[in-house]
Amino acid sequence: MDLPIKKTFITSSLVLLSFIGGLITSPYIFIQTNQKITKEIRKNFNYQYINPLLECEESNISQDKNLTSLKKEIEFIINQGVTSHKISFGAIYYRDLNNGPWISINANEYFSPASLIKVPVMIAYFKETEKDPNLLQKKITNTKIFDYSQQNITPTQILETDKEYTIEDLIERMIIYSDNAAYELLLENIDNSKIFQVYKDLDVDISKASQDPNGNIITVKDYASFFRILFNSSYLDQDNSEKALSILSKTQYYKGLIAGVPENITIAHKFGERQFLPSREKQLHDCGIVYLPNKPYLLCIMSRSTDFDKAASFIKEVSKTVYDYVSQIEN
Repeated sequence: MDLPIKKTFITSSLVLLSFIGGLITSPYIFIQTNQKITKEIRKNFNYQYINPLLECEESNISQDKNLTSLKKEIEFIINQGVTSHKISFGAIYYRDLNNGPWISINANEYFSPASLIKVPVMIAYFKETEKDPNLLQKKITNTKIFDYSQQNITPTQILETDKEYTIEDLIERMIIYSDNAAYELLLENIDNSKIFQVYKDLDVDISKASQDPNGNIITVKDYASFFRILFNSSYLDQDNSEKALSILSKTQYYKGLIAGVPENITIAHKFGERQFLPSREKQLHDCGIVYLPNKPYLLCIMSRSTDFDKAASFIKEVSKTVYDYVSQIEN
């Protein structure tokens, strides 16, 4: 969904809110595959959404053969989507969160993150609670009347004018309902450098934002880093990582990743959508963790299209293909 431009944010190093991209029509696909098997030691400490990584050791055993069929199926879906004009371009990052093998398709392509940038804002706030444990209970008064017509998918609950909200409540509204008004209030009450520090700490390159504020600035693989560090509890502490993923599991968007898996499967995810004029290009993304019992995996899908519903159908098809593949693998 489109986010309103905020001058103070643009003048910072992030410059994340205004994006005008050219239509990319090439169906050519670049595929990278992890070539190592990873031995990991974990202990979940009775958490529901995180599985802290305690120790990691890699060997040189190739995992390519285990992911070849999945890779080919996703490649076919992308090529078919381009040919049928369902999408003009697609990028995917998949990772097995138990032992680390991954595949990425068009991982070097840059997209507009749109509302996906709300996740690092949430992470920045939770990081600050390590210094100020009472931060989330701080109250902010909404004195503005926000125009929600800019959001294609409007929140089912909206902020009331002249009403106090805790920071924790605003974070939940920003993620669960993808509320731009809550997002704006949170931006106004945190130093932008704190958000930029999250990108820096995770080694997520957003330099394109300062080079071209109207361009595409993040790749599917880089964005997936935010979900990896939450699952592994390797950036926030365990309680805050758990809380963040719990909020993400309540995201109210059901046409993308969620549509491709059975109703009983939990997904902690965030979607983002942006429309460009006059090119008519639309970008729709959905990224998250699918909590398949004993086989959790990370799936991040970004797409360009001229129709949001067709792009959502593409994301659903990829999600179902990955779910079917993973669920059929023997333990």
